[in-house]
Amino acid sequence: MKKFMDKDFLLSTETAKTLYHDFSAKMPIIDYHCHVSPKEIFEDKHFENISQVWLSGDHYKWRIMRSNGVDEYYITGGASDREKFQKFAEALPKVIGNPMYHWCHLELKNYFGYEGVLNGETAEEVWNLTGKILREEGLGVRALIEKSNVAFIGTTDDPIDSLEWHEKIAADDSFRTIVAPSFRPDKALNIDKTGWKEYIAQLSSVSETEITGIESLKSALHSRIEHFNAHGCKASDHGLDHMVFAIADDAKLDEIINKGLSGKTVSAEEAAMLKTALLIFCAEEYVRLGWAMQIHYNCLRNPNTAMFNKIGPDTGFDCIGPENGSAALASLLDVLNSKGALPRTILYSLDAGDNAFLDTLIGSFQGTEIPGKLQHGSAWWFNDNKQGMRDQLISLANLSILGNFVGMLTDSRSFLSYTRHEYFRRILCGLFGEWVENGEYPCDIPALGKMVEDISYNNAARYFGLEDKK
Repeated sequence: MKKFMDKDFLLSTETAKTLYHDFSAKMPIIDYHCHVSPKEIFEDKHFENISQVWLSGDHYKWRIMRSNGVDEYYITGGASDREKFQKFAEALPKVIGNPMYHWCHLELKNYFGYEGVLNGETAEEVWNLTGKILREEGLGVRALIEKSNVAFIGTTDDPIDSLEWHEKIAADDSFRTIVAPSFRPDKALNIDKTGWKEYIAQLSSVSETEITGIESLKSALHSRIEHFNAHGCKASDHGLDHMVFAIADDAKLDEIINKGLSGKTVSAEEAAMLKTALLIFCAEEYVRLGWAMQIHYNCLRNPNTAMFNKIGPDTGFDCIGPENGSAALASLLDVLNSKGALPRTILYSLDAGDNAFLDTLIGSFQGTEIPGKLQHGSAWWFNDNKQGMRDQLISLANLSILGNFVGMLTDSRSFLSYTRHEYFRRILCGLFGEWVENGEYPCDIPALGKMVEDISYNNAARYFGLEDKK
């Protein structure tokens, strides 16, 4: 019987072991999409205990605790950090087959040297060990990033953000990791959501632009895009609950914006018109500046109304959306391509059933600027588990060019989650090993090693213009 999580974890063939240990493992990490705080990076935040670094804000862990019948008091409520950790530790042994079991033990092993297993009985031991290391060995945010060999972090930032913390990090020569903002203008597009009118007032103030219609809204966004570009932005990100595509002229768009500014309800069709117009405008800006565009879609937000009313959004109650946005996404890319305004683009659907569609769609719009100009992004959110990653990789291999893939990201708020890159790399090398040892690909170790190095680091470095930053 194979030992749990030994050095060859998920590496079932000799080829896989060689590819991971000799090639992939040594590559730096480019975490081009995440939700960590640049303020906490600059201030080198330190944590008093494992709950603060593990359970605070981690929706994945919260969902596991809820699924184990844990009262919300021990999840997002007023229980002590120790009590919350105990409840999570008691739930963890039950999650066999869930990536959380692997992620947690990789994190305990890599950052704290813990080789055991976490459960209700070992919780006290793990609590004491991790707390001692966090408090006494100075394992703060920067040490965690450096220990993880992270070369680049792309945070997720609102257009109205001052980016002061990015500026301070950039000026700090003692910290080598590049931390760049990513432009996330969702709140400007979401005229159909509560708070849009108030947000536009904030955007108007920070951009020094009176927003009265479509041209002034574009002008305000242009101003903030320039601000982000001056602070090293490499990419944007658009989080769309579902894909939209509806063309309208400027007069209609002005009418829609005026309805929103007056507090009137806009229809779904009208919201789609504004979102489409702003997506096209933003894409034109990204092409001009050489940014990549990321589009995440097909998420059903806050289906549990009672819990939304109780503790608000982004607390672990979202799920995979029911709407298929294939036609709308294809239409958007077609318009952008026809206008010469299709940037390097990474596409993510929360529905794994869209894998084949995305892999064939990107093949319809590839360009000559860079190999793999259009990308099917790594298995996202509920899909970033062993099977979800394998399915995404196999689909991409079947229908596109896997060798040009820009690889993994954490999409996380935790500074311990860089082990997800290791998890991905082990799965990648394991898959390659299977294909080689099944006689489906020649055992050309130098070529295979170069390919896993590219997918682990080099492709993303080229894609985001970071080749000289290694």
